[in-house]
Amino acid sequence: MSASTQSTPGAAQSDVAPEKELRPPSYWPFVVPALVVVIAIIIFPWVFTIWMSLNEWKVGSSTTFVGLSNYLRLTSDPRFIEAVGHTLVYTILSVLLPLVLGTFAAVVFHQKFPGRGFLRGVFIMPMMATPVAIALVWTMMFHPQLGVLNYLLSLVGIPAQLWVFHPATVIPSLVLVETWQWTPLVMLIVLGGLAAIPTEPYESAQIDGASIWQVFRFITLPLIMPFLFIAGMIRMIDAVKSFDIIFAITQGGPGSASETINIYLYSVAFSYYDLGYGSAIAVVFFLLIVLLAAVMLYARQRMLWTEIASGT
Repeated sequence: MSASTQSTPGAAQSDVAPEKELRPPSYWPFVVPALVVVIAIIIFPWVFTIWMSLNEWKVGSSTTFVGLSNYLRLTSDPRFIEAVGHTLVYTILSVLLPLVLGTFAAVVFHQKFPGRGFLRGVFIMPMMATPVAIALVWTMMFHPQLGVLNYLLSLVGIPAQLWVFHPATVIPSLVLVETWQWTPLVMLIVLGGLAAIPTEPYESAQIDGASIWQVFRFITLPLIMPFLFIAGMIRMIDAVKSFDIIFAITQGGPGSASETINIYLYSVAFSYYDLGYGSAIAVVFFLLIVLLAAVMLYARQRMLWTEIASGT
């Protein structure tokens, strides 16, 4: 009797265990659609792009496997190397200027004064406009003879500039457009940080007789630094892959003076129809974005541990 009772639980477990092993998870019906979308939209295009980068493939001809030849070709392509330099300069300027001006605007609009809400709404209007419309308006403003910018310069005695029509000034001019459009975004992010700062540190600083600059330097700036980092990350990713503004205003010109990696990639793939070499540029471009993002994350992590170590 005892042997039969002892063997019964084992038999019951052997009967139940296979049922548990064969039973599919209950969440699979919800996971499968998302998995299909990820594979179709993200994974497959990148796998196919990497495959194309390993082949010599021009539109109208068959593919030929060339291995890493397209990547080795990039190292000796002066136009690609020049495009990398243009991209880095354009990105750095398009991140730093909106951060500085957006922080200043946020500090100003954080103060209470009549018409503050209306002026905030006016200030954020550039970021709501479409890129092509912005490009057309600024192209007319940049015109050397008929543009309003040279007219304003003439009022203060500054000679007319060629703006986007000269290799030396084309990238700063494009950065001006980028700064005008995206400074409001930085302002909104920093305004959120300013609204979250408690009032006690400012009251203590006022009692101690701190100046406006000291309050900003030692209280406001450290407390909004996480928000500045978020704004900088968003601006970096957006600026490094900027295409529409540059293409609509200069198309990479004059010559190749404003040709970024994105513009060069477009020319190779859709003007010269060299899909294999264009895919190699796309892969390297993606790795460059990942590298820049990793550098910013590393800098933020170092900053975080420095703050913890200093006890701030």
